[in-house]
Amino acid sequence: MFIALLGGAGFWVLSTPRPAFVEAEAARFENGDVEHGRVVFLAGQCASCHASPGQPDRLRLGGGLALASPFGTFNLPNISPHPRDGIGAWRGIDLANALMSGVSPRGTHYYPALPYVAYARMRPEEVRDLMAYLRSLPPVEGKQPAHDLPLPFRFRRGIGLWKLLFLDRTTIAHDPERSPEWNRGHYLVEAMSHCAECHSTRNLLYAVKESARFAGGPDQEGTGFVPNITPHAIGTWSVEQVDAVLAKGWTPDLRKTGGSMADVVRNMSELPEEDRRAIATYIHSLPSRRTPGLSSD
Repeated sequence: MFIALLGGAGFWVLSTPRPAFVEAEAARFENGDVEHGRVVFLAGQCASCHASPGQPDRLRLGGGLALASPFGTFNLPNISPHPRDGIGAWRGIDLANALMSGVSPRGTHYYPALPYVAYARMRPEEVRDLMAYLRSLPPVEGKQPAHDLPLPFRFRRGIGLWKLLFLDRTTIAHDPERSPEWNRGHYLVEAMSHCAECHSTRNLLYAVKESARFAGGPDQEGTGFVPNITPHAIGTWSVEQVDAVLAKGWTPDLRKTGGSMADVVRNMSELPEEDRRAIATYIHSLPSRRTPGLSSD
């Protein structure tokens, strides 16, 4: 009995939600730059998941997209500035803790369907500016239903142990041996745009398998394969051609991007051209990796 109690206490302590920022830091996340916040919004692919389906305005962030996964269905929430149904009552620090540590304003864990594993490596001032931009968007009525998950996945406490293994809050570091363009692309790809979250195979605990990072793998909704974007698959593409895919959605062999990538292209096409080219530069430099489990690769 004592060992069981000790184990339970250890689990409770280790799985405790740990916000990245404390109340004393709240002021640093207010009064952000709205224009730069729009760049963060586009690079972060916020509209791809949170824009209300079935209507053309990608700035109406009422949520409602149902995201299938091996763990059940995640019903993506309203993140418009609606005070009741969205995040209109949130402070900037609440958004920072959600994106950079996966902790809600109520002090509970968010599921990593929210890609905070990548966002955690952002610079805090980017979140400040993103909040300023989100507050400038139209409030949308309608609260989305809770996630539809079977037991035991409804219990969020265990996510704390998953975070101990896979959540790295280290800000992306500048590499003085690389060009400013490469460094900007590194930051955008690995943090804000979270490209690896889709373009990688996952391990048994459903975290990105580092040996297959960016090498493609099964789609998270179980509907096919996400492409390999390392030089093993696209090594013949130039930086200019990768940039063109992001800007226009056409590959060098004249194939049109579809599925969720079509939404990504819509966001990327509105980014400053220098940011898109930086992303292309970094992707072009990735190590060559084969896609695990894909016999035709």
